[in-house]
Amino acid sequence: MSTVTHDQDNSRTDKGWYSRGYLPHFDGTGIVQTVVFRLHDSVPLHLRQQPTPREVERAFDAVLDSGFGACWLQDPQIADITERALLHFDGERCRLIAWCVTPNYVHAMLETLAGYSLPAVVHSWKSFTATVANRLLARTGPFWAREFFDRYVRDDRHFTAARNYIEDNPVKAGLATRPGDWRWSSARHRLRE
Repeated sequence: MSTVTHDQDNSRTDKGWYSRGYLPHFDGTGIVQTVVFRLHDSVPLHLRQQPTPREVERAFDAVLDSGFGACWLQDPQIADITERALLHFDGERCRLIAWCVTPNYVHAMLETLAGYSLPAVVHSWKSFTATVANRLLARTGPFWAREFFDRYVRDDRHFTAARNYIEDNPVKAGLATRPGDWRWSSARHRLRE
């Protein structure tokens, strides 16, 4: 996965391959990508200060699945708001393919639509949910971590594996027995289709 911080010029879309320092990113209309964004306190400081090679990425995954931090998304009201935010612009700014809201992070698969960059879509989700959640929690300060991780989906096999991985997140984290049992997941919605 690659790390992206908030892009100051979200109006630029279809950038193709670009770098924000040391990791490559791909952004363009019609490109399917997976995205992980996490709560501000969901990873210990010593891991956040590391560069993000594979070993650190695996450590991040383990810490996120362990439920480190305040886990504000375990509050059903905040998880509902987050899921509704993901779905709000589905079909307008992006095509949301899969998602999972866990107690301390969100994992999604999406295709950005014409006129919207990946950083712009993720920023809109994070900005809205942070404002509402902080109000509900009677708190101020950062809600989401500034950066997010993204990965370009290479082919049909990767697409299926990534969708399954996202929908299996609650099972892997011990939050549900089956993917469709988790309330804030595309797997649950897929069962109703």
